[in-house]
Amino acid sequence: AFQRMQNFAEQCADVARSILSHNLEYIDEDGSIRLGAGEPQTGDESAHVAFALGEYYRLTHEKKFVGFDLIDLAAKTITYQLSGPQSPQGMGYVALAVLSFGPAKERNLVWEKLSEETREKIDRLLLQHDDLGRNNAIYEIARAVARYSLRLTKRDSIGKLVDRYLERYEATNGFVDSSTQGIGGDFDISGLFNFSFIRQALHLHTDTFLIEKKLPSLRTYAEKYLRLISELIREDGTCWAYGPNCGAYAQMYCISAVLQALRDNWIPSTQQALYVSIVLDLFQNFFCRYIDQEQGYMVIRDAERSSGEEQSSIRANFDAVRYLCQWSRLAKKSSLDTTKIRRVPVFKSGNRLVIFNKEGKYEHGLFIYRDAKTGMDLQLPLIGGNGLANSDCLAFPHCPGVFDWPVAQYLPILQPELMIDGKKFIPSYYGKQLCTGLGSHGSIVFSYEQPELITVEEEIVPNLASCKVSWIFNEGKVTSEFTFSPKNRVRVEHIRYMIALSAPHSLYGANNLALDEQSLRAVVEHDDMLLTWQEVAAVAEDPKYRTYYGKIHYLQELSRTYPLIMHPGQTYKLSVSFTPDVIRI
Repeated sequence: AFQRMQNFAEQCADVARSILSHNLEYIDEDGSIRLGAGEPQTGDESAHVAFALGEYYRLTHEKKFVGFDLIDLAAKTITYQLSGPQSPQGMGYVALAVLSFGPAKERNLVWEKLSEETREKIDRLLLQHDDLGRNNAIYEIARAVARYSLRLTKRDSIGKLVDRYLERYEATNGFVDSSTQGIGGDFDISGLFNFSFIRQALHLHTDTFLIEKKLPSLRTYAEKYLRLISELIREDGTCWAYGPNCGAYAQMYCISAVLQALRDNWIPSTQQALYVSIVLDLFQNFFCRYIDQEQGYMVIRDAERSSGEEQSSIRANFDAVRYLCQWSRLAKKSSLDTTKIRRVPVFKSGNRLVIFNKEGKYEHGLFIYRDAKTGMDLQLPLIGGNGLANSDCLAFPHCPGVFDWPVAQYLPILQPELMIDGKKFIPSYYGKQLCTGLGSHGSIVFSYEQPELITVEEEIVPNLASCKVSWIFNEGKVTSEFTFSPKNRVRVEHIRYMIALSAPHSLYGANNLALDEQSLRAVVEHDDMLLTWQEVAAVAEDPKYRTYYGKIHYLQELSRTYPLIMHPGQTYKLSVSFTPDVIRI
């Protein structure tokens, strides 16, 4: 296992150099970052680049690279980032970027290059003590680390900030709710990123005694995500497959978290070989799916797939450099029990319900199901979507290659959408009485209730109807049941239910699950709403219908285009089953 990690460390460093060599040219003379046409811009690109350069320097101690002065480039990107309005994320990245080039101002290579005006800005911004809120608290921790380590203050507030961050998530079983709007319960992969970012910031802190003191409390929460990674990873190395920022970023976050845990000896010796194997599977997926093998740079958006709305290709490439350099360092420092024989994770059938929060008005969770015989590995989230109507967070089985959805676009994928008074309602985002159990013929049932209907923008409208949802899994068959019970006379103007049929990427699709000739084999088992299948829509050329993994070729809609009057005292049930014809390509 030790030798494999050394080889992994060298491979990460080589890939980082390759990506960096293709992207330094996009840094303009003033430190701004030149993006491609139509690429999303957040305003924090220069800070991301500066941090990537800092991580590369920490790994290699190289001041120059393929004709570029890295210290000079880092100073320019930091200066440019500080020239405009400051976001918490931008300032957090700048703080760690500066610190990456050396502790204390007197021994910091980039600090020497900065103008007096820029130094004063950094002093002023780092000395601010703000409660940035739960979603930006990690960037305040980064600022506090830089504040103390650069000797701008003798007062170390790191311990207090870390404790305050962790206290916010005691009510959610230690999982991070990243919502800022909607009903809450946005338990996506940002929680994993947060813990990795905090650990990276603490590693740059100059007070090792304080870090050792805070690590146990951080470990308690991070271990929940580590276990989740081991349960979500598929045979092909795909891991976190629901919510925003999936695809390449999900792989990067997961690899970082596991390597940090190995470095810190958070993983028991009996499981170290397993997690080393997980890292290698995650990385192989990341390398084969997102790195152009001929050119040597990262591809997250092209004619066949897409990525998150805030992820530009250039920023993603520099983020990849940062992570690859981090992985290389962590792999070299991992203290592994080399007497253990490497064990490949066994793909076993099973299921688990992860409860994110079960207190208060709303319950949220994640149902995981895997079937070794068919190869299906499903992740069914019941979480909030931050008030943004899109398919990433809807409560259906997410399984790239089998059950797919468009990136950052809303479609009622495998969910009945009811339009009432011009509002669209869908049985996602929250539930009550989340539970799993055994059904007939050895099936597994995941069910929940919605006492009130909720719109796609996460507005709960009382006194319309309630809904009971059941998902039934029996080897290769998946059955969904939605039962609506009106509380008053309700006029439903339109009902639709959609299936997206996609294919893996033609160049980056090796070893992926896919649908064979018989496709999903969808059957309407019960329909009290009198829906009919519409003509299949071909959308392969529409850039809106891309997944994180490949393009959607067809949309199949089951709908009712004329009104339905729902009466109290009656129930209206829709049940659709699937027996996917799954292959591995």
